[in-house]
Amino acid sequence: MAFWVILLCTLIASLLGGLYLLGAFRRRRPDEPPLDKGTIPWLGYTLDFRKDSSEFLKRMQRKHGDIFTVLIGGYYFTFLMDPFCFGAIVKESRSKLDFRTFASKLVLQVFGYKPIEANHSIIHASSTKHLMGDGLTIMTQATMDNFQKLMLFNLSSGEEKRVWQEDSLFHYCYNIVFRAGYLALYGTEPHQGADNKEKANEHDRIHSNQLFREFRKYDRLFPRLAYAVLPPKDKIEAERLKRLFWSMLSVKKSWQKDNISGWISDQNKFLAENGVPEYMRDRFMFMLLWASQGNTGPTAFWLLLYLMKHPEAMKAVKDEVDKVSRENGQEVKPGSPPINITRDMLNQTPLLDSALEETLRLVAAPILVRAVLQDTSLKTSSGTEYTLRKGDRVALFPHISVQMNPEIHPEPHKFKYDRFVNPDGTKKDFYKNGKRLKYFNMPWGAGVSICPGRFFAAAEIKLFVFLMLSHYDLELVNGEEDIPAIDISRWGFGTMQPVRDVRFRYRLRF
Repeated sequence: MAFWVILLCTLIASLLGGLYLLGAFRRRRPDEPPLDKGTIPWLGYTLDFRKDSSEFLKRMQRKHGDIFTVLIGGYYFTFLMDPFCFGAIVKESRSKLDFRTFASKLVLQVFGYKPIEANHSIIHASSTKHLMGDGLTIMTQATMDNFQKLMLFNLSSGEEKRVWQEDSLFHYCYNIVFRAGYLALYGTEPHQGADNKEKANEHDRIHSNQLFREFRKYDRLFPRLAYAVLPPKDKIEAERLKRLFWSMLSVKKSWQKDNISGWISDQNKFLAENGVPEYMRDRFMFMLLWASQGNTGPTAFWLLLYLMKHPEAMKAVKDEVDKVSRENGQEVKPGSPPINITRDMLNQTPLLDSALEETLRLVAAPILVRAVLQDTSLKTSSGTEYTLRKGDRVALFPHISVQMNPEIHPEPHKFKYDRFVNPDGTKKDFYKNGKRLKYFNMPWGAGVSICPGRFFAAAEIKLFVFLMLSHYDLELVNGEEDIPAIDISRWGFGTMQPVRDVRFRYRLRF
């Protein structure tokens, strides 16, 4: 009899423990945000969130207000939609809200890299040195040189005639921007003497194009890989691609390159000094490639597409580009060499800056996540105070809460190239309920987790668009074609991508 009692008690305890782990007993405390666990134990709203994160969060906001906690895949996420509270989240100390916990799991899953404690400080220090200030001037010139190598190498030989050429816009932009950034960061083929320079350049063109083709295969798998929902065949392909990039970007091969950026070489050096083995540093290099080049090409696509769909915007930005070129002695004329755009020239383009900012407002949609390490108090703009529970995660989705908020940005679905600039060229302020907002557009994240390479990324995009508008006439093959919808599977991972490509044509202006 005692045996059966013990067995029954064990089964009951196991059942209760299982139900606890599945979240069945979670209850909202009086000082906590509204709780919505969904109907499926443990999974909660996983399927709804993965299907369309934006629509799911809009639905929850309509139901619960600007703060709510939902169950997603065994974790409780508190989503905060009140932009006046964003500062309290992104500036909170790591002892309470830590972004590295979530990020570490993600980079291990998608890149095979296991971060060390010093990783964030290493990346931040190197990015501050090489992708900002004087370091950014050097990187801008290196990227400019590689754009010329990829886009304009036929001009001096007279091979490129003034005839229309047709291509797919997304592929063209992503391909060129990715390759220029890759060569500027990871180095170029070495050569000795002027005679071998063109051979080395041709090698760079071929090699970078091969790398891009493989990168796009991986990029298409990325969202499902991040969610760990790849089918077996795609999982095998993802592992193959990881190994390929670990090899192609390996530290050993990088030693054979010329013109490796300080951003790459310094980080490899710091990791080695911190005891990170070479095979893990190879994986780190792959992570850096995606982090630096996974969003710039798609953003350039959207920016050029919006300009071509809005003639008044195209004319205003093109006139600004031509004016800056003339004033800096870089005007494009028949028979002239390709222009050399400097960082100083990029700092003279408020309309291009605003058009880029407006593009990012429309299509950049990161989800910013923090792990709650201890119970944390949060006061909303309405004055209500809530407690974020230890063990949960808190998340911001600025695309809904600020970027597409009509109270902050009237007619939020419209592209207004001058939305972010005043007539005198200064930056605009934005308000909600009559109160000035600090966080009105957050394509790069914010706080301690803000993208450390954002200035380089913006320079890369602006260089490409500046060159395209300076050297080419551009138009859509079908001027009446609608702007394509976004691929909703990519919510949360940076710049969105289109569900289909768009055909365009270009020809030399002179």
